[in-house]
Amino acid sequence: MATKRHQTSTHWGAYQAEVENGRVVAMHPFKDDPNPSPIGLGMPQALNADCRIDQPMIRKGWLENGPGAPGRGQEPFVAVSWDKAIELASKEIDRVRRDYGNESIYAGSYGWASAGRFHHAQSQLKRFLNLLGGFTYSVNTYSFAAGEVIVPHFTGMSVWDITDNSTSLEIIEEHSELVVMFGGMAPKNAQVEGGGFGKHEFIDHLKTCRAKGIQFVNFGPVRADGVDLLGAEWHMPRPNTDTAIMMGLAHTLLTEGLHDQAFLDKYSVGFEKFKPYLTGEGDGQPKDADWAAGISGIDAELIRDLARRMANARTLLTASWSIQRGDHGEQPYWMLMTLAAMLGQIGLPGGGFGYGYGAVNSVGRAPVDLPRPVLSQGTNPVRSYIPVARISDMLLNPGETIDYDGKRLTYPDVKIVYWCGGNPFHHHQDLNRMVEAWQKPDTVIIHEPWWNASARHADIVMPVTTTLERNDLGCSRTDRYLFAMQQAIDPVGDARNDYDIFSGMAERLGIVDAFTEGRTEMEWLRHLYDRYRQSLSKQEIEAPSFDDFWEEGHFETPAAKPIIMLEEFRGNPAAHPLKTPSGKLEIYSEKVASFNYEDCPGHAVWIEPGEWLGADAAKTYPLHLISNQPPARLHSQYDNGGASLGQKIKDREPITIHPDDAAARGISDGDVVRVFNDRGSCLAGVIVSEGIAPHVVQLPTGAWYDPADPSTPGSLDRHGNPNVLTRDKGTSRMAQAPTAHSALVEVELYQEDLPEVGAFISPEIVPA
Repeated sequence: MATKRHQTSTHWGAYQAEVENGRVVAMHPFKDDPNPSPIGLGMPQALNADCRIDQPMIRKGWLENGPGAPGRGQEPFVAVSWDKAIELASKEIDRVRRDYGNESIYAGSYGWASAGRFHHAQSQLKRFLNLLGGFTYSVNTYSFAAGEVIVPHFTGMSVWDITDNSTSLEIIEEHSELVVMFGGMAPKNAQVEGGGFGKHEFIDHLKTCRAKGIQFVNFGPVRADGVDLLGAEWHMPRPNTDTAIMMGLAHTLLTEGLHDQAFLDKYSVGFEKFKPYLTGEGDGQPKDADWAAGISGIDAELIRDLARRMANARTLLTASWSIQRGDHGEQPYWMLMTLAAMLGQIGLPGGGFGYGYGAVNSVGRAPVDLPRPVLSQGTNPVRSYIPVARISDMLLNPGETIDYDGKRLTYPDVKIVYWCGGNPFHHHQDLNRMVEAWQKPDTVIIHEPWWNASARHADIVMPVTTTLERNDLGCSRTDRYLFAMQQAIDPVGDARNDYDIFSGMAERLGIVDAFTEGRTEMEWLRHLYDRYRQSLSKQEIEAPSFDDFWEEGHFETPAAKPIIMLEEFRGNPAAHPLKTPSGKLEIYSEKVASFNYEDCPGHAVWIEPGEWLGADAAKTYPLHLISNQPPARLHSQYDNGGASLGQKIKDREPITIHPDDAAARGISDGDVVRVFNDRGSCLAGVIVSEGIAPHVVQLPTGAWYDPADPSTPGSLDRHGNPNVLTRDKGTSRMAQAPTAHSALVEVELYQEDLPEVGAFISPEIVPA
């Protein structure tokens, strides 16, 4: 039978799906993509995997005993019809909103979901629940929540504003002489972007920078975070000590008269309040290079020399998203801006600062400021919300109040958790604590294609289609491409898309006309595209008809001009003030100081993390765990795909360890080890490498959670999920952000018989 190709888009780029006899047999990268991601090539293996959910499922105990029945995550499931599943879910939502109010429905539903803008799972869920009276929601992201909260206070810009308006890579190529990185610019992370995109160009820009002789310096524990590609000087501080290093650099600039006082006077406020802290006048401890060396392990003379180099070159300072995912993660971001202000190059071509270069594909690419087709979510009447990483706290402690960004929040008493398009058993920290918290709601409803841990810990499981089993429109808010996402195969089993599931529930609950507006899937896509086309015409950009666009598979708008971040502000701060109280960069924030948070005062400070290599706990757990993003999948998406499966070691997620640490424990390449601390333990396959700093181990996030005995609290994870080891503690009272990168562990050779990995095996299905 002849093969056929169908255009689609993913968060890791665009592809054509090759279909033969009703099955996807290969994925072919978009023709214009110079560096396509391998993640997409592994998608076909997952579509018909044994762990695919083929019809609606109800947890046996919940079906027999009703909402609140114990045993979530431990019991078999019963297969039911779609009518039955929709009836049960609809009745439960109606019961809870009637008896407890809509704030008892939690639909944070955090996750990347699909790149499609219509079949965007969160949008479908929130549109549906908003029409029913709303829900408790979450704010911020697991990726850079500390930055999201603190950065607006000292720059007046959201982190999204800075992401979209970071100095363009073309400007860096042309004007930068020295780039100092804290946490690197990991090329593997730049292969993804929410909503998808047409071209992976980040690596080419970095190669150009190196060819032009730009000097790069990286402080970080992992060599692959840009060191080899850039030929960067690599310095390996103790993790979580970036703020101290920056202060040592700042102290040298100040005491040697290398700082730009004129810039500080004109463009910032509060340096006179930060200066006594830096010099030690306030607390008796100068934050000089020797002090920074004692904390970080970086040589004091190296810090002094680098400060001088920075002052004598066009210097860009960058911080990865990862460094703010630690205890007091607000501080390195604030200190990076402070250090850049002292250099006085903010707003100049190739100078200043930036956050997240390499974190996603968009940072350093000038955004295309054009409308995008999106599905309206409507308005949520409920004002109850939580910081995204406080899920377990909310479920375990209803009625408790917490501080957050100058406010007091009260945790609601949640009766329903409704999750679509994400995997909380991947994102969240201290999964053993989360398993306990997950028992508290009356009901958990999940939409999932596969039996991952989220589905296994649900009561009502709705099997949903994947990207290749439906039609959609793919785009990001910054990319110049719009892609047709053409259905390649029929839905696997009895899977339905989220829109059809919610339409069925909306009909039972009396809101179907408002939810669907009378449109089918393809009618919605035409409607969204036509609005998009009309918006472009107002900017004198002519887009093709929907039929022509769908046939071609993509449409490209003009590229944007390169950006210099804060160029207009520097040129005329009176005409272009920042959205801070002062209109300037705030080295000291009166507003933040007014919150009276001892763990996040009015200017950047060094605060010792709860867990780091300088803590007493390091005597028991002497290795610092880095749980960064994996190279072969997006978070936990397609962990059962070919690319991710291909990098496993004896079916486990790989952990990288320094040769000295491996030798001290009798560990070799290819061994399986137990990684453990007081919170939990997991198995992982070993890579011994000098590409990791001594006393640090790297275990990427995203391996599907796989407890050996779900009925036993703290059971060994057989697969290598690092979040059985990480701390479920907020960065501070300010942001309440995740602190996954402040975790200590020990590693030992696993000498028992290796248990079978069960992450990709379906749970028991029993008769009704």
